[in-house]
Amino acid sequence: MVFGGLMMLFTGISAIARDDVFIPTPHYAYEFDLTSWGWIHLILGIVIFLAGLAVIRGALWARVVGLALAGLSMVASFMWLPYTPFWALVLLAIDGLIVWALCTAPGLTEG
Repeated sequence: MVFGGLMMLFTGISAIARDDVFIPTPHYAYEFDLTSWGWIHLILGIVIFLAGLAVIRGALWARVVGLALAGLSMVASFMWLPYTPFWALVLLAIDGLIVWALCTAPGLTEG
């Protein structure tokens, strides 16, 4: 989660700082400008990073929050596909691994 959060954070920073790097997609269903997407990715990346640090410390609540945040990150990455297809697919794969790891890690149930 820490790595996925950092990658989402860097995506947000690059979209905010130089939004002319990305290819604008006309008539896309989710019409935000790249600066808006940048802020969404930046905030989501910071929250995922912090939740990842809490998961490392062993907090059970962070695993539940991490699942929800990874799901939100997957949705944001899916909607980011028209701007940077390869990077969005990489982020989707990382988020999928996060969901898998949080669901299969030992210690969720006693018994």
